Amino acid sequence: MDEYTRPNRDSTVLLTIDTQNDFTLPRAPAEIDGTAEAVPQMQQLVEAFRTEESPIIHVVRLYRADGSNVDQCRKADIEDGAIVVRPGTDGAELVKELRPSPDIRLNADRLLDGQFQQIGPQEYVMYKPRWSAFYRTELEKFLETRGIDTIVVCGCNFPNCPRTTIYEASERDYRIVFVPDATSGVYERGIRELENIDVSIKGTTETIDWLTA
Repeated sequence: MDEYTRPNRDSTVLLTIDTQNDFTLPRAPAEIDGTAEAVPQMQQLVEAFRTEESPIIHVVRLYRADGSNVDQCRKADIEDGAIVVRPGTDGAELVKELRPSPDIRLNADRLLDGQFQQIGPQEYVMYKPRWSAFYRTELEKFLETRGIDTIVVCGCNFPNCPRTTIYEASERDYRIVFVPDATSGVYERGIRELENIDVSIKGTTETIDWLTA
């Protein structure tokens, strides 16, 4: 880490990615192995960011019933009737451990329109239509207007959405912290590749210590 890549705790945001019921809960229709086991660590990160009054963005997927906004590799299943993170269903909701209160529900119309839904003083939800949280979203503008230059990433299924988000953040010159024990689907080679582009790899406890130092 040097002056160009070292994370700044005073200008950071936490991204939780796709930690929704349909991807997380045991026997859910699109359960991703290891996500439920990573939720307690994600919860610790979320609670630490809330305590520090640092911003949090929960990034979600929403699949319309007609498949019109679904990535190509999943479109046929949705068109054939699979119900996965369908707007308005319980399966699309954030897991309860990450919500600031149990009665919070996603405003699917607002999210699908590309707007951020505020669910706490410094806490938001945003929708992404593909792997990266930057693809066809207002995330970069949101961060720029708040002077944020450091992104902490955790969530569901590292090979797809967390990894793609990290690489697109690097392309935009953000400083990045990745938290493997708060993310499902992590593998050793992927970690080495992130280290090669100066992503800071920290465990949950180390990340919280860094944030609250």
